[in-house]
Amino acid sequence: MTSREVTKDIGSQTIDERVSGRESTVTIACIQFEPVVGDVERNRDRSCERIRDAVDRGGDFIVLPELANSGYVFNSRGEAYSSAEPIPSGETARRWIEIAEEEEIYIVGGYAEVDDGVLYNSAVLLGPDGYVGTHRKLHLWNEEKLWFESGDEIEVFDTKIGRIGMQVCYDQWFPEITRIQAQKGVDIVAEPTNWVPITADEQSATLERNELARANHLAISNAHVNTVWFACADRIGVERDQPFLGKSIIVDPTGRSVAGPASQEDEEILIAKDCNLMASRTEKNWNELNVVPRDRRTDLYDELLGYDDTPHPF
Repeated sequence: MTSREVTKDIGSQTIDERVSGRESTVTIACIQFEPVVGDVERNRDRSCERIRDAVDRGGDFIVLPELANSGYVFNSRGEAYSSAEPIPSGETARRWIEIAEEEEIYIVGGYAEVDDGVLYNSAVLLGPDGYVGTHRKLHLWNEEKLWFESGDEIEVFDTKIGRIGMQVCYDQWFPEITRIQAQKGVDIVAEPTNWVPITADEQSATLERNELARANHLAISNAHVNTVWFACADRIGVERDQPFLGKSIIVDPTGRSVAGPASQEDEEILIAKDCNLMASRTEKNWNELNVVPRDRRTDLYDELLGYDDTPHPF
């Protein structure tokens, strides 16, 4: 690692003041575990245990799966409502906030949210100073449309460690979201997810032949073409005949997997140490002539894709 040419005089001694590549260094942890549908208390306790396990391994940016407080495959709207909690006053959010404040870490967790009687499949961002923000899933998958309403905002949250964005599972199949977040200057996208097999053979392909899941390819692609970090925490298990893929992954801004994919069947905590979130900004110059945000033909693209006259000043 090369020191910057910035020095500081202390009496007659000159020392290096900064070190390149460590402007905002975090240890990313993606927690892959198995929530149980409808057992909110068990899920809450289990998620808190796993968060503390991740902290013990150095994690200070921690991502949990989609609907980590509730489980996924509901039988009825009544069951979905009984498993949902408000943000940030719900007991699960409050427990996660306590840990975030106590350990001075950031947590992104998937959350069945109820707000004024309306249900959302959400991701909540918490930090050392408490509640930061919420992302409500924009693209609902299959029976989710029977329980939840879609969100309608794409936000990036400024924090002490950098700009944090969130997506939930199926959201990342729509590249416009990552592109818009990138235009807003995002450094890392945290994705709580419950990936399921898209095709009949995907379950066996990922398990028996250890192939990447299609979602892994998407995370790698979205990270690479937008020069941002991606941290995807999936669940495992089979819930009411619905299998899940596992395969959690952490990807750097060049599109390289720095942790994972995880296994398909086991509870794991992926750990990626010493991740400089500012690499999302310094890696945008791919060579002397190509800078990704500058090269985009915004004169041709619809502004609804996130291109306007005032992109983030990189």
